[in-house]
Order: sequence, then structure tokens, then C-alpha cells
Amino acid sequence: MTRLTVAQAVVRFLAAQWSERDGAEHRLFGGCLGIFGHGNVAGLGQALATSTEDLPYRLSRNEQAMVHTAAAYARAANRMSTLACTTSIGPGATNMITGAAGATINRLPVLLLPGDVFSTRVANPVLQELEDPRSYDVSVNDCFKPVSRFWDRVNRPEQLPSALLAATRVLTDPAETGAVTLALPQDVQAEAWDWPDELFERRVWHVPRHRPERAAVARAAELIRSAARPVIIAGGGVLYSEAADRLREFAETHGVPVAETQAGKGALPHGHPLALGAVGATGTTAANAVVREADLVIGVGTRYSDFTTASHSLFAAGTRFVNLNVTGFDAAKLSGLQLVGDAREGLADLGEALAGWDTGAAHRERAATLIRAWDATVDAAYDPSASPEDGSPLPQTAVIGAVNAAAGDDGVVVCAAGSMPGDLHKLWRPSGPGAYHVEYGYSCMGYEIAGGLGVKLAAPEREVFVLVGDGSYLMMAQELVTAVAEGVKLVVVLVDNSGFASIGALSESVGAERLGTSYAYRGSGRYDGGPLPVDLAANAASLGATVLRADTVAGLREALKEARAATTTTVVYVRTDPMSRAPSSEAWWDVPVAEVSTTAAGEEARQAYESARKEQRRHL
Repeated sequence: MTRLTVAQAVVRFLAAQWSERDGAEHRLFGGCLGIFGHGNVAGLGQALATSTEDLPYRLSRNEQAMVHTAAAYARAANRMSTLACTTSIGPGATNMITGAAGATINRLPVLLLPGDVFSTRVANPVLQELEDPRSYDVSVNDCFKPVSRFWDRVNRPEQLPSALLAATRVLTDPAETGAVTLALPQDVQAEAWDWPDELFERRVWHVPRHRPERAAVARAAELIRSAARPVIIAGGGVLYSEAADRLREFAETHGVPVAETQAGKGALPHGHPLALGAVGATGTTAANAVVREADLVIGVGTRYSDFTTASHSLFAAGTRFVNLNVTGFDAAKLSGLQLVGDAREGLADLGEALAGWDTGAAHRERAATLIRAWDATVDAAYDPSASPEDGSPLPQTAVIGAVNAAAGDDGVVVCAAGSMPGDLHKLWRPSGPGAYHVEYGYSCMGYEIAGGLGVKLAAPEREVFVLVGDGSYLMMAQELVTAVAEGVKLVVVLVDNSGFASIGALSESVGAERLGTSYAYRGSGRYDGGPLPVDLAANAASLGATVLRADTVAGLREALKEARAATTTTVVYVRTDPMSRAPSSEAWWDVPVAEVSTTAAGEEARQAYESARKEQRRHL
């Protein structure tokens, strides 16, 4: 038996946990991020300060940001490792809820350890206690329940072992993973207990590769053989299961072109003859054309978000679906034939069942022709000669092109919200798996810099390029300080378009007249005055980053070259034109438009909406 406090036991347990898949072992917890207050400083704070275990502590500047960092770390590690996050009770805890939602929506493991109110209740109400009159057992941490895949409150020391084991089981289960919350009352954290030594022994959690049912594989193979124009939609599950090589082999052997979701982008590298690129509302014209013509869609590791399906307007009537996914929940979508299993193993089994079958040269050439046409479109969008060289704002597409060139084969682009993710999805040319990291399941503003930090911590050998708009930067720039303090080198491209370009365009399209989408002084009743005197580059410098300013594409390329060669976090500041547009995906996204309006633009928008909505299908 070993006598430790609850918090000390948590730290020792986390340090002893490992994950394993295909014979490769990884530390399950690469460290613990934390911000301390009265709810955790005497418990987990004391335990981390005095621990000799291999669980590095890192100081974050914002609680939401540190959950983003943990989620990005987990994604870059293909969900084999993650970070723990601890906060005090109160606003520190509730600040993590947004990050928890993002992690769960994106199926990424993160462990949250918020402090909680006293379990003894002697001092109630304590500072920051909710005081729900319906029950003394309710605290703000109950808000984590709907955004956590597992939730528990440890009210007694003897409850801790079962809670820790259950939490770790969920974190390492590819079908169940997401945010896991263990609420730890502040008095219980400091309470000592005699723990069985077995709790702290090195424990290896095997991450399974479940194979689909044989009969289901046979049914799927029969359905695929009957198709003349099949297409694969590759989602994040392809990358998490490290199935990119198996996907490429399957596509090449059977002549099936591959389109990619946001989470699946990079499953095939740019330049592969069957790589259609992005699909859906932010997709390429090549991918969307092939998907529209498809008589069968093979979804691999995708949850079919509305951007992927173009709000269910992309697939033709009568399209059939075969869905390979680790969860039956996602495999059953669009009434598809369900293959519940690991992407890598499922593709192998399916390939074996399809031995000798090929779509034929015509289908391959159709895809290749469309890919060549889209490549020419991207070349034009990236062309620096089409951009102003007089210091006026640049097109966002030219900025993306310059960053894409600077990233090279070892670069990773990180982004999350605004117009940039859509433009990146259709335009970015990935070198392969891991080169593209855009959080678009929750599309959370503020993820970018924190996420870039997580990627770099998980993959220090890669150059991390964070693309962040001024709107997201103003919401959460603090983790620049963390990167500087930790000596973690990021290249942050800070794109200033004086507002919210994506929502501005969307607002205009639905008759909302761009209300609240530009940064300016309030003028005649609206924000239509002059520009604000905000210097974001100076702000970044004040947070400790090296800052370079670029006014032209040539200047941007030089700045990116200098930033890449640097050894410390560098911010490249560039202004862009909020009215510039990336090439159209020729797909739709369902955003309801007011049924009645006092403006002609509003009426026209409603008519266009009604027309587009006719293409939606339920795929029953």
C-alpha cells in the first residue's frame, strides 16, 4: 500500500499509462496543462509541484486554449497520446467547456480535471459555488456532461481507482473517445488514502483494430462490384487509423478516385492521379463533379457533416452508400451499408473481397481530367503576378499559396475558423498525412494558435504554420506567450482583413447586410466609421513573438523564409482584402434565409435559397 493524497495518486497513475497499437507503445499522457486557483492549487498543484513522475507540467494562459492544445496534440498523435488539463472550480472550469465540446465533436481524447466544490459541504457556499437550490450535489462541472464521453465526480478517495480506469478506457477506445471529465472536489484532492500498489504499476492500453463482419464485407463487395462510377470519401478515420497507404493501394488497384473531408485531407498527397481533393461545400470542382456523378459512395472514416454532403444536396437520387467506420453510429448514416471496423483493416478486407475488380480506364481518366482542370484553377488563384504589389491588401488566396510553398514537405498548416478553412480545404496542396490540420468539426475561433502549440508539442520535427485571422486572433492570442515561454517554435501568419470575411459574405448572401462583420468605429448608427487604430502586429510583439510585416506577395515570401529559418516563434503580419474570393466549389450549404424581408436583396436571397433547397435529399 502507498499513502498519497488523491491528487498525488492521480498524477502517479497518469504517468504510468501507455497506449499500444501494432506493437508501438506511446505515453498516453504527454503532460499536464494547468492554471491554478483555490480549487486545485492545494491538490493537483501541490502534486505536480512535488512529483518526480514523468508527467511534465506546462503553464497555459487560457483554460479554453489549453483544451484546444490537448485536442490538437491528440490529433497530431493519431489519438495515441493526449494531454491532461486541470483548472480550479468556477470560471476556470467552465472556460474548458467549449474546448471539451470541440474535442468530443472531433472524436479526440482529452482528459479534463476541474476542481469542484467541497464534498463535505461544511463551508458552503464556497467561493464560485453555483448553489443550485434543487440539489447540493450540483456544481458548474455538471455542465460538462453533454460534451463529455465519460463524466464522473470523485466524492470519496476510494472512488478514484474505478473513475481513473473508466476514464482511461474511454480515452483509448477509438469508437468512444472524446473529452473525459473527472470532477475533483477540492477537499478530496488533498485527502490522503492508502492505495493498492497495483494502481500505479505500468499499464498498457491496447488500442484495437476491429475488423468488419465477414458477411458485411461480402455484401459491400457485391454492391461495389455493381457500381460503374464509385468514389471514396476519406474522413479523419483514415488518418487516425494510419490507413493512408492502404487507402492509396485500394484506390490504385480498383480505380476508385478519392475525395477528402476537412479531417481527412492529406489522406492522398496532392499530385496523385486519383486525388480529387476536398469534397462538399468547401470542395474542389473535381471532387464535387465526380461525387455528383457517382452511383456509389464509399465513406471511410467520415461522419458526413453538412459541409461534406453540401447539406445533403451533393449526392444524386438513388446513390448508394457503403460506410466503413469504427462506430455504428457513423456507419449507419445516409442509410448506408454498414462496415463497422478499423479503416485500415476494413480496407484490406474489402480489397481482398474485390480481387480482380476495377472500374476501368474511362472512370480513371474522367477523374484525371477534372483534377487537371482544378489544378489550373488553383495555379491561377496562387499566381503572385495577379496580386497587387503596391502595398494594398492581398487576396487571401495569394497568402495561402505563399504559405503552401513555404510549408514544403515537412510543414503542417493549422487553422480553424472563418473564411480561411474553406479556402484551405479547396486550395491547399498537402504533401501527405499530417500536413493539414484544420479544426472544422466545431470551427472554433481561437483554436488556431493553441492548436498549433499542441501540434508542435506532439510533432516537434515538423514546421508548424498557423494561419489565423484577425477575428480569431483577438479572441485568443494568449498562447503565443506559452509558446515563447516553452521555447516552442511556431510560424504564425496573422491575416488582417478588418473583420469577419466569411460571415460578412454569408451575411450578405442571406440579406443581413454584413451587420457586425467589420471592425470600424460606430458611425451613423452602425459600424461604418473609419478604421480602428488597432495594431495587431505590435500586440503580437508585446506577447514576446518576433514579428515581421509583409505588404506584398514578394515580401510575404521573404518573411516566411525568414520565419521558417528562425528558432523561435515568429508572427508574419499581412493585410488581406475581405472582398476577395476563392474559386467556387460549385456546391451549396444550407443556411436558412428570412422568409420575409423589407429589402429586395433579402427577397432575392430567399428565392435563391428556396431554389437550392430543392436539391436536398434524405437518402432513405
